[in-house]
Amino acid sequence: MNLAKAKIALVFDWMTNQGGAERVNLVLHKMFPKAPIFTSIYNEEKLKGFEKADITTSFIQNLPFAKTKHQLYLNMMPYAYELFDLSKFDIVISSSHACSKGIITKPGTLHICYCHTPMRYAWDNWQSYID
Repeated sequence: MNLAKAKIALVFDWMTNQGGAERVNLVLHKMFPKAPIFTSIYNEEKLKGFEKADITTSFIQNLPFAKTKHQLYLNMMPYAYELFDLSKFDIVISSSHACSKGIITKPGTLHICYCHTPMRYAWDNWQSYID
């Protein structure tokens, strides 16, 4: 594979607030500024640095309160990532602490996952997070 000519896509978990994963995502975006980004939800008012990015969101983006209460839709996110069509990409880089690593690629696609520590609320203090 010629890396200089490779079609690269970035896949991120929801992009709704600034945190550690989002700082990593911004670095990936700066490393590959022409790579389109696929994510479940994007809140452009809360997350800066992606204004010029080519961002594709899932169907969840249009559901009520998605940009501010993404937790309401956690059960739909695995399905949302499976719906993205990444068949035209040679390399897919996912940055995931939750669902985005579950994307589906064609057999010849190189999928590199920067796997963050799992969602903290999955094992600690989950009730206050959901509240």
